[in-house]
Amino acid sequence: MDNSLAGKLTARSSGISLYGLAPPKRATPPEELKSIVAQQVARLQSMRIDGLVVYDIQDEAARISEPRPFPFMPTLDPATYAHEHLERLAAPKIVYRCVNRDTPETFVQWLKDQDARESPLAVLVGAPSQRAEASISLADAYALARQHAPRLLLGGISIAERHGKSGDEHERILAKTERGCRFFITQAVYDVTSTKSMLSDYALAVREKGGAAMPIILTFSPCGSAKTLSFMKWLGIAFPRWLENELRFAENPLAVSLDLCERIFVEIWDYAHERGIPVGVNVESVSIRKSEIEASVELFKRLRRRMGASADET
Repeated sequence: MDNSLAGKLTARSSGISLYGLAPPKRATPPEELKSIVAQQVARLQSMRIDGLVVYDIQDEAARISEPRPFPFMPTLDPATYAHEHLERLAAPKIVYRCVNRDTPETFVQWLKDQDARESPLAVLVGAPSQRAEASISLADAYALARQHAPRLLLGGISIAERHGKSGDEHERILAKTERGCRFFITQAVYDVTSTKSMLSDYALAVREKGGAAMPIILTFSPCGSAKTLSFMKWLGIAFPRWLENELRFAENPLAVSLDLCERIFVEIWDYAHERGIPVGVNVESVSIRKSEIEASVELFKRLRRRMGASADET
C-alpha cells in the first residue's frame, strides 16, 4: 500500500491527519519571517503530520456586510511559502489557490509550476461571494487543471453551514468530484447537526449513484477568547447557541473548546464510519496567540489518538 499522503487520499483512507496554517503577512520583515519559519518547522516536525495545509487568504469583505474583526493584511503566496520557505519540512503540502484573482494565463502558469513538483496537491477555491469579480470561475479552473496539470491531485472545500441553509452541499461535493476532486476539506466544525446532515445526504447520494465516497477531512480550530469567537463567526463558522454560551461564559474557554472539539469529532467520526465515508482531520489555529497555537497542537494530538484507537478497534 502507498502510505504517502497522495496514496492515502487516492485509496480513500480514513484517519488522515493534517495541520493547517496561513502564510505570514507579506509585510513581515525578513528576520522575523526567518524566525517564524524556524518555529513552524520545529513545531510541525514534532507532530508527525500526514500533510500540511497552506491556505490562500483573501479579503472576504464582499461576502458579509459586518466589518472584519481584524484588518485584512495580504499574505505571502501559499505555494511559495509551502515549497520554498518551508522546504526543510519533509511533510507533503496541500496548497490552496483562490482562482478568482487569476487570469486564465496566470492560472495555467501556476498549474504548470505545481504539476512539475513531486506529488503535487492543491485545493482550488472560488470567489468568496457571487458579488466578487472573477476572471475565471471555479468550474473553468477545474477544466484547466485537468488539461494542464494531470499529475495534480485536486481537493475541494465543503461547508456544512451552506448545507444547513440550502441543503445542497452534498451536490456540490458530487459535482466537484466529477470535475476531478479526490478529497474535501471542510470549514472549521462546531455545528454537529449541519455536518451530519451533509454527510447523511452525501452518503445517500453516493449509494444511489453506485459510487464511492471521497475522503472528507474535518477541520477543527480551538477558540480561546471572545475575540477569536467573533472572528470565527465572521468567517462563517456556525456555533449553536448552547455551544457559544459554553465558550463565552467558561472560566477557561480554551480548555472547554478542546473538549468540545474532541466530543464533536468522535460523534461525527462514528456517524461517518457507519455510512462508509472515510474521514480525517485538519487542525488549525485562526489566532496567532501563542496559547491558541499550542492548543491546536494539543487538539491535533488528541484527535490523532482518537483515530488511531478507532482503527485498532476495527
